[in-house]
Amino acid sequence: MSLRKYLTSRVFFTQILIAVAIIAVLGYLFMHWLTFTTDHGHEIEVPDLRKLTEEQVEAKLDGLDLDYVLLDSVDYRSGFPKYSVVEQDPLPGTKVKVGRKIYIKINASGFSSVRIPDLIEKTYREAVPTLKALGLQEGTITYIPNLGKDMVLEMRYKGRNLKVGDRVLKSSKIDLVLGDGKASYLDESQPADSLATPGDEKTANEQ
Repeated sequence: MSLRKYLTSRVFFTQILIAVAIIAVLGYLFMHWLTFTTDHGHEIEVPDLRKLTEEQVEAKLDGLDLDYVLLDSVDYRSGFPKYSVVEQDPLPGTKVKVGRKIYIKINASGFSSVRIPDLIEKTYREAVPTLKALGLQEGTITYIPNLGKDMVLEMRYKGRNLKVGDRVLKSSKIDLVLGDGKASYLDESQPADSLATPGDEKTANEQ
């Protein structure tokens, strides 16, 4: 049989159809295998783990076929229970695959303490960033007569004066006493009547 007759014969077209069918079946099986191995289309919504203890997190994620990794603890946050989750990644509501690891951070047991820095005679603009860098908060600002405008003269906590090196808990509010820049001084060594002249004093003595 010549090539031309073979290409136009029923045998040739039958073989072509068989080949196409085999390729289609193999493609279908491959896609199903790929879906099975990658768990395509099967996603789980990440639950909200915040304010849960580590034991509660483990129990909750086990039921969803998810895992978790404890990164570390963070500075104590008063809005969360001690040793509870304060941060998680991925965030609640995120769609993830089975077995995905959720990274969590745990709240500390309480505020740690910090030493009061030397802010005396520093300006207000210098003092506030220093307090915030230490985890402290700006409290009440009051002014008293002093030539140093906006200069820190005293540091107070709950009504008591603080000294450099005193310890307070993080997140404490530190009240600052500042100069108002309007103070004036009177030399107490001068006589009350500073306008009197030596001649006036001599006249008074003679009388």
